[in-house]
Amino acid sequence: MELRALIYQVAAGIPEVGPLTETLKWGEPSYLTEESGSGTTIRINRDKKREGGLGLYVNCQTSLLGEFRALYGDQLAFDGNRAILLDCRDRLAEEELRHCIALALTYHRRRKTGG
Repeated sequence: MELRALIYQVAAGIPEVGPLTETLKWGEPSYLTEESGSGTTIRINRDKKREGGLGLYVNCQTSLLGEFRALYGDQLAFDGNRAILLDCRDRLAEEELRHCIALALTYHRRRKTGG
């Protein structure tokens, strides 16, 4: 719930994102910028490989995980080109996650404008 709230807080702080659509994709809570089309879908799912593990997933066809690694490779853990890995028992790396979420929510808009 904390991660969900963080996604909504970040979206609310970026006017171009507009309202999020919350739905289930593959049975996982998913957040879409359906109205504005500004970003890629963000999903939350547990990491079945790790006790207490959680993943913040984005579309593997994007360059987002490469961006996240370049920015926060020392602070965050990753699963291939799919997810930021988190541990439910740890405090969220809120500042880093806020930035990564903002990048995901504006992915398409940034690609169109070259920024």
